[in-house]
Amino acid sequence: MAQRTEKEETEFKAALESLTTTTTPLCSNNCGVTANPATNNMCQKCFNASISAAAAGVDSPSILKRTSRSVNIRPPQTKVVIRPREIDPVKRDQQTVNRCSGCRKKVGLTGFRCRCGDLFCSEHRYSDRHDCSYDYKTAGREAIARENPVVKAAKMVKV
Repeated sequence: MAQRTEKEETEFKAALESLTTTTTPLCSNNCGVTANPATNNMCQKCFNASISAAAAGVDSPSILKRTSRSVNIRPPQTKVVIRPREIDPVKRDQQTVNRCSGCRKKVGLTGFRCRCGDLFCSEHRYSDRHDCSYDYKTAGREAIARENPVVKAAKMVKV
């Protein structure tokens, strides 16, 4: 079982030779790292350097080697102004509040939403631990009535 047949041996050697003979393209800046065709046959480091150099207006031939494909880069005159996000007062009130309704403790993602609609921490998540307005007894009765309808047999006519 551990020995290979001649066919398997030749297939293995052929596969091994094809792996070793295929050459991966190297970076066009001759840094020795494997290149990527999507980055103009440059490694990621050289590509990022060429983009930053082009954005700064530096025209270095060792960094900026371009192939027939051109890279769209913003002109250096374009300035991007980042403004702080303005939140409407209406949207500010609608943002999620991640605090326990019982003790106002921050709960984050571990909060429990009760059937009454409020958010609670692990201490106040049970209905007897907070002032819950949801009527579990009536909801249970309605669920039982829905699931178990009353079945009445048809009356038989006496002869």
